[in-house]
Amino acid sequence: MDMFASPSYEQVIQVEKLSKSYGKVQAVVDLSFHVQKGEIFGFLGPNGAGKTTTLTILEGLQPADSGRVTVLGMDINTNSRAIKRRIGVQLQSTSLLPDLTVWEQMRLFAQLSGRSPSDHEMITLLQQVGLDSKTAVRPNELSGGQQQRLALALALVNRPKIIFLDEPTTGLDPQSRRALWEIIQTLREQGRTILLTTHYMEEAEILCDRVGIIDHGKLVALDSPGALINRLAGMSSITTSAHLPLDDNQLRPFISSVQRNGSKLHLQTNDVALTLRTILDLAEQYQVSLNDLHIKQPNLEDVFLNLTGHTIRA
Repeated sequence: MDMFASPSYEQVIQVEKLSKSYGKVQAVVDLSFHVQKGEIFGFLGPNGAGKTTTLTILEGLQPADSGRVTVLGMDINTNSRAIKRRIGVQLQSTSLLPDLTVWEQMRLFAQLSGRSPSDHEMITLLQQVGLDSKTAVRPNELSGGQQQRLALALALVNRPKIIFLDEPTTGLDPQSRRALWEIIQTLREQGRTILLTTHYMEEAEILCDRVGIIDHGKLVALDSPGALINRLAGMSSITTSAHLPLDDNQLRPFISSVQRNGSKLHLQTNDVALTLRTILDLAEQYQVSLNDLHIKQPNLEDVFLNLTGHTIRA
């Protein structure tokens, strides 16, 4: 049965075989996925992976080359204007108007979306993002984190059913990043659906109900963070800066992968003790010092490495 024949109230975004190219560069390749009502869905991948391109197509900001997209049961190609009235968008870099105060910018964005919220509603929204004391302040008087929170408030002023957040915490210090995480989690608790992109593993693991791992425009995995990590059940990661003359065959069958990233050697193993013994024997044989030896249990970074063969690129 065609998944788009009867729109589901639970699946608020449905995407089938989405592709987009820029000249010879394939930015998005045959993506298919759905987003459920009330969840935080994350696209995890490096810069240039195709995350932003996918979002701009779903937001109706640019057309796809092929594929089909419905948002809130409406086809993006024929109902773009109606969809835009029902979604909120925070771009990677929101252009705040330098001469308008926080309050004036909120009023302007509300009018552009066709709404006239009451002063109480405006204050409540600014309280939600922690800017209710900044109503008379202009953007250049706000910190980076406060500017990001203002951009989020502007995305919420039309009371959207779905919120798109493109790399919402890029460039923020850890404290500001966690403050924004708390706001995003609160929005989900209020029943909002959120689709965000990120290249921060911890961000995806903490925030997202489901994660789509995307690399070179292709969706390589899609599941909850816990389920993705569980696929590596029993696997641990060992990292060292030692320059060992090592190849894959030397550590089979208890090593699933051997990857080098600059001076770092990354091993995925289901037998930590045997792997360490082998590494120590090789280090002694070749008189190599073991530097920065780390052992950790699997997380989303290990999942990404296991699926793509490389660490995530910022």
